[in-house]
Amino acid sequence: MSEREDGSGETRPGAANDRVGYCQPPVGTRFRPGQSGNPRGRPKGARNLTTIVAAALSERVAVNENGRRRRISKLDAAVKQLVNRAASGEMRATQLLLALVQANEARPPQQDTDRVGDPDAIVMAELARRLGQCEP
Repeated sequence: MSEREDGSGETRPGAANDRVGYCQPPVGTRFRPGQSGNPRGRPKGARNLTTIVAAALSERVAVNENGRRRRISKLDAAVKQLVNRAASGEMRATQLLLALVQANEARPPQQDTDRVGDPDAIVMAELARRLGQCEP
């Protein structure tokens, strides 16, 4: 254990722990054991940009289609407008629509989440076997 002299000429054991610098705050300001630096944590219900955009796009709006009034999501309405503008010959809308189609086709297909893979089936069978042995 290192010892150092303070101004009085005495040596103090454990004085190496009193160093202050990068990653070593003063002892008096450190968090006590078991105390969190963020005691309340992230507030419940705090939403990020993705959830806010998804909520806005899923809102429903009333539109007139073929003389009938329908309620569709804002995302559906925006896509319909984009397709209609591209069909009418607007070049910028056509480019954007083709980029969206290409990005959608380039994305790998969604995996079936209901299907259990072989490794998972093996683990589940082993668990069932073990649990079956414990029953009286």
